[in-house]
Amino acid sequence: MAETEFDCDVLVAGLGPVGAMQAVLLARAGVRVIAIDKDTEVYPLPRAAHFDHEIMRLFQQVGVAQEVERHARAAPAYVFRAADGQTLLQTDLPALAPSGWATGYMFHQPAVENALRAQLVASRNAEVRLGCRLVDLTQDAAGVDAVVEGPQGRATLRARYLVGCDGASSRVREAIGGELDDYRFDEPWLVIDALLGEGATPPQVNLQICDPARPTTCVLMGPGRHRWEFMLLPGETAEQVLDDAFITPLVERWGCGPMTIERKAVYRFHGLVAKAWREGRVLLAGDSAHQTPPFAGQGMCAGLRDAANLAWKLKAVLAGEADEALLDTYQPEREPHVRTYIELAIGMGRVVCTLDREAAAQRDAAMLAQRAAGVAPLPPASPAPFASGCILAGSPGAGGVFPQPLDGERRLDDLLGEGPWLIGRTAPIAAGIAAFGLDDPALAPFAAAVGAWLDRHQAQAVLVRPDRYVFGTGEAAQLAAAYLQALRPARAAA
Repeated sequence: MAETEFDCDVLVAGLGPVGAMQAVLLARAGVRVIAIDKDTEVYPLPRAAHFDHEIMRLFQQVGVAQEVERHARAAPAYVFRAADGQTLLQTDLPALAPSGWATGYMFHQPAVENALRAQLVASRNAEVRLGCRLVDLTQDAAGVDAVVEGPQGRATLRARYLVGCDGASSRVREAIGGELDDYRFDEPWLVIDALLGEGATPPQVNLQICDPARPTTCVLMGPGRHRWEFMLLPGETAEQVLDDAFITPLVERWGCGPMTIERKAVYRFHGLVAKAWREGRVLLAGDSAHQTPPFAGQGMCAGLRDAANLAWKLKAVLAGEADEALLDTYQPEREPHVRTYIELAIGMGRVVCTLDREAAAQRDAAMLAQRAAGVAPLPPASPAPFASGCILAGSPGAGGVFPQPLDGERRLDDLLGEGPWLIGRTAPIAAGIAAFGLDDPALAPFAAAVGAWLDRHQAQAVLVRPDRYVFGTGEAAQLAAAYLQALRPARAAA
């Protein structure tokens, strides 16, 4: 089909943080993108409150890390407390994570979305259409026809691929008949966001109050903001708990000083995963594909990881560097990660959401005993490396995140650039893949850290994918050949 018959390579439906990141990553890779959203502006109030070091590394990649830092602060300890104030569990975060940033951040979501939106609008490869919603879609072997409705009426856009980033009530998921796997975790919570006044003194750690009288969450957000979440009790309604007369005593009980309520809303916390994240040339990302309870702070992070995983694969397929089968690795790689975090969040939620006083007392005693014995009562937060997908399975380190060492203010990613990397102890030669050696003077500030990583994995070389996950380790020439074969298995077999 002629190039002129396509309005874009990829149509991104939905411009929340996941859709904006998806569109920015694709546009930076030279992919022609049209991004649509039914709203005309970024939603002005915060929803997500936390992201982790991998996500800050992704913000670094797209050039917004400095702007994001203005609206974020390093996440403090995460503490579970009993109703009587005893600490049941405390997680102290390392100051520096392997990605070269703080382990976690508390942030103001609208500011971050505006930074991503500005990058997108400035891109020559992207067109943004606001006040434009997806009505319907059909697809054939060559592309997708999307019926959209905007200020100029209805139109049909033809794209080679469509990515649905349109949230929990996804029209894209509905259009492809996407069923959801339900974890049967459904809890209503009142969420209160506050702007702190001068002299306000809220807690400086993130808290889960495991009080059967009313489970409560109290967490930092971006600078000058704080959030409380209160579980609704049986018989309480959304209308009742949104009344100021109900909210004021709940918040004032904390004695934090002057503040202004910025947002109040009732949410139902769900654990859901779409059974199919791809149907032909239509793919799902973010809340369209999965929904995570907030207790682990990983909902938005999961969606942004989706965008990073999918962007380089779509680019490779569209550029003719990979067979379309590469897209089949998207869900097998991402879904286990997503389920790990959903199950962690649900496990945390079930600890917090106990309303029975006797059961709560038993829980507290068990957690206190585990704490005294140095045993973590919850599973580890970090998912295992990919077990399958676009990796050299069986090679040490494959499927895990490659670290980003620092040299003062300099970071490895900024030096080596985008795309895949082949790093060897001596400079390897690889057609079509950026290759670096530890003996390269430019790499000298990072050579010791990268060399130590190779030593730990007993490898002569490592091939790092564009999303900074490790394809595999081994001999440089064999890695390069295996990577190209993984991108084009059909051609390699021909």
